[in-house]
Amino acid sequence: MRKTLEATYDGAVFRPDAPPELKPNTRVRLTVEPARKSVARRASFLRTARSLKLKGPPDWSERIEEYLYGRQ
Repeated sequence: MRKTLEATYDGAVFRPDAPPELKPNTRVRLTVEPARKSVARRASFLRTARSLKLKGPPDWSERIEEYLYGRQ
């Protein structure tokens, strides 16, 4: 499986721009190639929410108080 990921080097570690679909502690081989300068993309709430891959009941948004605090 070969994938290209965008990442940022912070001086100590590479931080992927989006979570990779890998199991924790999976060893990988990195080939570093500087990305072309591009206009910084603003973080999108929907892009971030989708990347979290949250799982919950279909009516989660309608009954959030009940799921958080129980029946009242």
